[in-house]
Amino acid sequence: MILPTDTIVAVADGEKLHLFRNTGTETEMSLVAAADQDVEPVAGMGGSNSSAGNPDESRVEEAGFATGIVDMLNKRVLAGKFSNIVIIAAPKTLGEMRKHYHKKLEEALVGEIAKDLTGHPIADIEKTILAA
Repeated sequence: MILPTDTIVAVADGEKLHLFRNTGTETEMSLVAAADQDVEPVAGMGGSNSSAGNPDESRVEEAGFATGIVDMLNKRVLAGKFSNIVIIAAPKTLGEMRKHYHKKLEEALVGEIAKDLTGHPIADIEKTILAA
């Protein structure tokens, strides 16, 4: 995958989000950490809030966090903060995120990678993007 200069790379799972920016060129990617954004989890995602109807509370929390990430990204793209983005997320997180993409976020999407790379070094993230 080729990343235009200033492309945002969002790396997420159900609990963490790390943002990077490509400061390199399309032919020579150079990701640098961007200021991580505070994500406001969206409550009530994933169905019933009762423990009987929802035996896995962590899944609900992860879905709420994923929705919160997309809410923040939607707001940023609508405000013109970025025009290109790659989203790398754990498969379940990515599936939940896709449900909430705004049309403008979809237009800015350069690519998606369903892989959990949170906690990995930048070199691993760059290698995964180049291989995609």
